[in-house]
Amino acid sequence: MVIAGGTGFLGSCLIDAFKKENWDLHVLTRGASEQKGGVNFVHWNGASISDWARSLEGADAVINLNGKSVDCRYTSKNKALIYSTRLDATHAIGKAIQQCQTPPAVWINASSATIYRHSVVQPMDEYTGEIGSGFSVDVCLKWEAAFNSFKLPSTRKIALRTGIVFGKLGGPLSPLVWLAKLGVGGHQGNGSQYFSWLHAKDFCEIVKFAIENKTMSGAFNATSPTPIPNKQLMKELRAVLRIPFGVPLPKWLLELGAIFIRTETELVLKSRYVIPRKLEEAGYTFQFRTIREALNDLVGRSTQ
Repeated sequence: MVIAGGTGFLGSCLIDAFKKENWDLHVLTRGASEQKGGVNFVHWNGASISDWARSLEGADAVINLNGKSVDCRYTSKNKALIYSTRLDATHAIGKAIQQCQTPPAVWINASSATIYRHSVVQPMDEYTGEIGSGFSVDVCLKWEAAFNSFKLPSTRKIALRTGIVFGKLGGPLSPLVWLAKLGVGGHQGNGSQYFSWLHAKDFCEIVKFAIENKTMSGAFNATSPTPIPNKQLMKELRAVLRIPFGVPLPKWLLELGAIFIRTETELVLKSRYVIPRKLEEAGYTFQFRTIREALNDLVGRSTQ
């Protein structure tokens, strides 16, 4: 397996999961080429083809997670990097696969559930979901367009429109736990915005399922089948942490705080009401269907 962007949160989850299954892992990194912890780290610049491309020869799977984190202020510089790190890496991998004598069996490229419009009423699936507008949506559209521009008859292609992944190795759950423990773990904004979440174990299992299920191709929503409003999410989190109350954070305070911590309120306030219809039709069974099950596993008293 070749993982581009494998040193980030999701990549670390995949490495941890697939090492246990004795996969031969090759991680494309901007750091030095080295073998560490049973993983082959291979240097690349994320944009042009060089020696790293040999890692793709005969691979069972290529997973591309490369991209600058969207957890930042949307300055013109950061916007350009959010675009370029995704598009350049996708084009480089596609061109490298085209040059392979024995192309990879499957190429799974990251995308995001934020491609759909803000919705608090209508759930968005792959068939009837309505594409949104704005910067984040445009990033997703261009990302998927770059991925879809490659016609690779010997390589199956899957775009994973992933929701917010909760795991033990860091990621977006940590700041929510921190807020709850500080006593400000109430809902954010009006709390009606939906939150499409996914347990990290299910993310890894979905990748494994997609590799093994040779009928899968195209775009798939990688989210739990039970998205919930922000107000319910924070209530469930406080319950699992045994914190009796949490002060809500109004929109104006979130906007002020976002300036200081160098992020955007869209990450919290946009309603992502996304369901994994195609994934369940393909036969995937979720390990964690409810947010209470996921939070108990990740931050419950028995896990601390």
